[in-house]
Amino acid sequence: MAIHLLERGARVRSRRDENPLLTALRHVDYVLLAATLAISAFGVIMVYSATRNVFVYEPTYYLKRQVVYLVLGVGLMLMCMVVDYRRLEQWGYILYGLVVCSLLAVFAIGKQVAAGSGAASTGDTQRWIQFGPIHIQPSEFGVLAVIVAVGLYASRHETELGPRRLIVMAAMVLLPMALVYKQPDLGTTIVIAVVVAALLVFAGVKLRYLVGAAAVVALGVTLIFQFNLLSGYQMARIHSFFNQSQAASSANYNLTLAKEAIGSGGLKGLGLFHGPLTTLQYVPVAYADFIFSAIGEQTGFIGATVVLGLFALIVFRIFRAMQVARDTLGRLICGGVLAFVVFSVFQNVGMNVGLMPITGIPLPFISYGGSALLAFFAAIGLVANVEMRRFRMR
Repeated sequence: MAIHLLERGARVRSRRDENPLLTALRHVDYVLLAATLAISAFGVIMVYSATRNVFVYEPTYYLKRQVVYLVLGVGLMLMCMVVDYRRLEQWGYILYGLVVCSLLAVFAIGKQVAAGSGAASTGDTQRWIQFGPIHIQPSEFGVLAVIVAVGLYASRHETELGPRRLIVMAAMVLLPMALVYKQPDLGTTIVIAVVVAALLVFAGVKLRYLVGAAAVVALGVTLIFQFNLLSGYQMARIHSFFNQSQAASSANYNLTLAKEAIGSGGLKGLGLFHGPLTTLQYVPVAYADFIFSAIGEQTGFIGATVVLGLFALIVFRIFRAMQVARDTLGRLICGGVLAFVVFSVFQNVGMNVGLMPITGIPLPFISYGGSALLAFFAAIGLVANVEMRRFRMR
């Protein structure tokens, strides 16, 4: 009888080991997933706190939509975890092409809204494609498309990343960047540039080529300012950043209110739903661009530190996944996501405290917005996917 039970147990373990998905699930990074879900749940609370006074007759309008985005994001994350990331070698470029097509579609069927935010809004921009009640912003997924495409190309040619290969990668990157910039969406354009720079470093591109690429970028930025290629509200934001003492500037007015909200929170904050500058809409778009000011005002230094600590934990787990990845593609996917998350957090928090220019870059998992939330959840799903399959040889 004992021998029979041992043989039966051995057969069960054998079937389990033969199923790659079941084997992979044994290596899920539950710390990464828990930290992501925790900070996303807190984001739902902060979105509700900052929007419950926007519509008097429907105070839960933004809350309900954010909850729906959260549920969809978790589903997308699980989907990105289940499908082996190595399949990107077959259809990674197809996904890249679909995203580029969606960026082109924005100009044909995209929705026009005021550019900028709050009092700094001027002009029109096209960033969203509307499907009934759902609005999709393709530029958010453009970052992921670039990570996959550049990571795939670099992994296939990792021993020959010379000038010719760099030119090909530049062409792959410049197309979506140009389409995103034209919308105009300068913030996401900068995110793509930062992510690509990180990918080149992680791919092992030689220093002299990196210096050459940096020189080309510097020349391009100089020409953009020289020929005044930025939109009016973008120039106003950059000018206000270097002249923060000019309170008359609308962008500086928004920044001043954001910093006052953070400062008024003190050590412990004024309490959830009790921050007048953010709950009563004095701080513009406190549920999106300036949501960190709502965190600072309502939860204080302690709450803001906890939030940044959760982000640090997420970043550490992504870095760990990059280290243990079994192949170059997995390592570059994790490296791209690492740069994506780190720069987004740094830029959003920095613009709330006056250390960075004001842009529309959201605070990951916390700012209101469906496309950004879905994109960040998909990114975490890809990282978890890589780490789940770290035990498999190439």
